[in-house]
Amino acid sequence: MKNPFDNSGGKKKSTWLLDLDSWIDSTLYRFFADSSDRWESVTLFFRKFKVTGFKKFLVEIADESLTIGLGGIVLLLMLAQPAFEETHKDWRAKSDFSVVFLDRYGKEIGQRGVRQADSDELDKLPDHFIKAVLATEDRRFFEHYGIDFLGLARAMVENVRANSVVQGGSTITQQLAKNLFLTNERTLDRKIKEAFLSLWLETNVSKQEILKLYLDRAYMGGGNFGITAAAEYYFDKSPKDLTLAEAAMLAGLYKAPTKYAPHVNLPASRARANEVLTNMVQAGFMTEGQVIAARKKPATPVERNDVEGPNYFLDWAFEEVQEIARTLPERSFIAKTTVDLDLQRAAEDAITSTIRSDGERYGVSEAAMVSIDNEGGVRAIVGGLDYGSSQFNRAILSKRQPGSSFKPFVYATAVRENNLKETTPITDGPICVRTAGRSWCPHNYSGGYRGRIDLQTAIINSINTIPVKLYVGGDGIPGIGGKKIVETARKMGVTSELVMSPAMVLGANGLTVMEMATGYGTFMTGGMRLHTHGITQLTNQQGEVVYDYRKDGPQPERALDERTVGVMNRMMAQIPEIGTARRARLDGIRAAGKTGTTSAYRDAWFVGFTGNFVTAVWMGNDNYKPTRRLTGGSLPATIWNKYMSFATQNIDLKPIPYIDNPFPDLPEGTRIAKPALEDGFAPALRPKTLSEKSQEMLRDLAGKLRRAQPVKANPELAAAAGSPTTVVSSLTTGSTRTGTLPATEDAPASASPANN
Repeated sequence: MKNPFDNSGGKKKSTWLLDLDSWIDSTLYRFFADSSDRWESVTLFFRKFKVTGFKKFLVEIADESLTIGLGGIVLLLMLAQPAFEETHKDWRAKSDFSVVFLDRYGKEIGQRGVRQADSDELDKLPDHFIKAVLATEDRRFFEHYGIDFLGLARAMVENVRANSVVQGGSTITQQLAKNLFLTNERTLDRKIKEAFLSLWLETNVSKQEILKLYLDRAYMGGGNFGITAAAEYYFDKSPKDLTLAEAAMLAGLYKAPTKYAPHVNLPASRARANEVLTNMVQAGFMTEGQVIAARKKPATPVERNDVEGPNYFLDWAFEEVQEIARTLPERSFIAKTTVDLDLQRAAEDAITSTIRSDGERYGVSEAAMVSIDNEGGVRAIVGGLDYGSSQFNRAILSKRQPGSSFKPFVYATAVRENNLKETTPITDGPICVRTAGRSWCPHNYSGGYRGRIDLQTAIINSINTIPVKLYVGGDGIPGIGGKKIVETARKMGVTSELVMSPAMVLGANGLTVMEMATGYGTFMTGGMRLHTHGITQLTNQQGEVVYDYRKDGPQPERALDERTVGVMNRMMAQIPEIGTARRARLDGIRAAGKTGTTSAYRDAWFVGFTGNFVTAVWMGNDNYKPTRRLTGGSLPATIWNKYMSFATQNIDLKPIPYIDNPFPDLPEGTRIAKPALEDGFAPALRPKTLSEKSQEMLRDLAGKLRRAQPVKANPELAAAAGSPTTVVSSLTTGSTRTGTLPATEDAPASASPANN
């Protein structure tokens, strides 16, 4: 019998699986054992630093502060990331275009490009000018790294003492970062970007270059950017020749260029220059004895007949010139524009007077306006309350929610797509829409519902539920959806990105004032797309017309059919009469338009039109702070009324297309008093302008003169006359006439002309 424990004679089994399992077990054991030993060693090491009692509390506070601080830095870097994208562009480059601008009647109104000149190197500028700028704007410029925390603390203390803003905490580097990369919007997001860009500038650019860039790029009033342009404009001299008094006056402009511009308010400018001299003494840059002569004999600017031009318009028009001239070989132009200085001043006065009288009561600090004629020419742009304090053009660059003033785009789409009319019935009632995973239930401004109403009543009273129903469908009316609304808005001139959602019908997307005016212009023109423009003609230095809008501009195109425009205009014409914009009603001519008010009263709009002009007005605050229940039917409609009451005087009035009784002859007893008169404002009388027929005749005459053959001299007749006083003209008919000039010392009267 075989021994059962003897396997020497059997087949040997493989043991590699057992060996592998044994290796894994031993390896894992050693790993966890070593890890445990090391963790215990670390724990024993840190026990040496264990604190208790009050020290532990301080350590915990420090730990939490470090954690929150690191998280905050990461968050700030994320917020500032879009701003850093601007640093990849050629931010040092400046346009080499030089443009002289004329208004629509041919009067020079300003320049761009040519008066934005680089200064000499810093070592060639007067020492007292550099000291004046640093003493006033940033005394610790060469000591901080972009952000001056000590200066900021000092400014906060001084502001608290004075109970108002008397000192700013921004450094020169921060101001340069804003000028180069950002806008003047007063928002937290902008300040965060400004801080990080300041650190970037300090890292990548020397202090001397930062200071020079600041002196070359800062706005200094009168349409001038940079110290060289300002010195030539105000004192007709080079910056290196500035006296101490003149340098102090120019250094005082950086705070508020328009307010302290010497050609606008010389007493205020001199008072500001005296403050600058005091700053130089306090900073230790000069002694009182060194500045006493400048105090006793302040600077006097050269006489300038021109006044502050329509700068917001000129900035926008300069961009248009650069776009037009991109393919042209010339870089110097005379540009004839569409701006009307009378209307521009009326627009500025309407905004300024309204904000001064009622701005504080309503908690609103800014406004913007665009007015366009029925041919697309922009007659006036107001980009803010004060160009000197903020060159940010709110009419062109700022995108704000239009609220209910966006509804006409929705109604126009529904009228066209579903063949609706003014009397189409629809139910105003509760409605909820599922969007973004939750229910959205809009309410009316009044808080209640009206039940069964017609389309006309809905838009006149700005009912919120009806546009939502038009979007999603209801009451037997198919929904139009967001895509068709976007298509309509695009055809009418809206270019901003529109997010398609039910909330878009109540104006949830941000749009500019220019876009709103352009879009409403389609209603004014009877359905034709309004091609907005500010340049009608470009002429080079040789007097040759290189661009003419009438020939080179876009061709007319239809955006809305006549039936849709008729329905919309008849409905919107009742809004200033019995709807939400009664303050906008005009005497003797029917107007149409729509009010808009956003949530929390952050934005208030009125966009309206007659047959001659479409004008959009926005009011709000740069920091998006809510107003005190400001609605589109209050101050925006008041501003619109003030401006349009002036704009519609002494011109050939045109009716709004497809409405009845466009020029109502209202009896005196039924005439509604303008709310604009409540604050004592009486619309100024607009100067008479030429009729459209007369203007057309003059344009034709100008064209014939441009096409006429140039005047040529006849050398044979001049030689026969024996005197340079002979005048020879070659007319377009080919005939030649001669004559003599009056006798002068160089040309005696005895010289006789040759016979013809």
